[in-house]
Amino acid sequence: MHLHQRTLRKAVSCKGVGVHSGKEVNLTIKPAPINHGIKFVRTDLPDNPGISAHFNAVVDTSLATVIGHDGFIVSTIEHIMATFAGLSVDNAIVELDSYEVPIMDGSAAPFTSLIRSAGITAQTGPKCFFVVKEPITLEENGKSVTIYPDSTFRITYTIAFDHPLIKEQSYTLEVSDNVFENEISGARTFGFLHEIEYLKRYGFARGGSLDNAVVLGPDNVINEDGLRYPDEFVRHKILDSLGDFSLLGMPVLGHFVVHKSGHAFNHLFIKKFFAQKGSWDTFTIYDISDQYNFQPEAIAV
Repeated sequence: MHLHQRTLRKAVSCKGVGVHSGKEVNLTIKPAPINHGIKFVRTDLPDNPGISAHFNAVVDTSLATVIGHDGFIVSTIEHIMATFAGLSVDNAIVELDSYEVPIMDGSAAPFTSLIRSAGITAQTGPKCFFVVKEPITLEENGKSVTIYPDSTFRITYTIAFDHPLIKEQSYTLEVSDNVFENEISGARTFGFLHEIEYLKRYGFARGGSLDNAVVLGPDNVINEDGLRYPDEFVRHKILDSLGDFSLLGMPVLGHFVVHKSGHAFNHLFIKKFFAQKGSWDTFTIYDISDQYNFQPEAIAV
């Protein structure tokens, strides 16, 4: 846990293909000042319009998390947003010359390596947290998200698929920079062969390939290199949820318990979270040190 807001030491760039658009995208991540948050800037449009990564800017969650404003969008932001959340980067500018963030290898590992290569620096402004005081729950059609009070940021995720290589998988972790990098960032997006063929037939997943997704046949993994983790599927769902929940706008001290959720349901939960204002407060780490018996000198800056 970090006491102060953080940003990159220097700008870094990469390029890749949008998984749904199939378009090549150049992307640059730049440092940003205190209290700036994460902001996406479309350099391919007149006047380079920008949009902050926040839940109230979400315009679509059908195939990915998409934010939009004044007639323009930025699509498929969940993996890079998960990287910012996982590495505790509060302030950054993301410039891109197309409407979709590149899919890279289907995981957050390339973005993690990119930000690590830039370096992360602490800023003078204190980090502010949502502190959960009582449980908040959303449940519908077998899906559920609940957040419980906790002195750390923790996620427990359970998925269930009618596929012999997935079935039911659960994973729990306390989120920190190293845990995210080593246990979550490398987990790739996955899909079923018949679904991908359907999407391509109707003009989606134009940039999708075995280089940027785990593809499952009826009883096997089609990728020649197999899986990176035996439970890569649930780890990737945690990655996606980190990106989606980061759209709260600030880090959370609480325990998310998630069952069979996805982008759309995660977004509905965030709306429920903000509607239930009596269940949480916002504090800096200094304000809550007594409440949770933190020892600030033992917490990284």
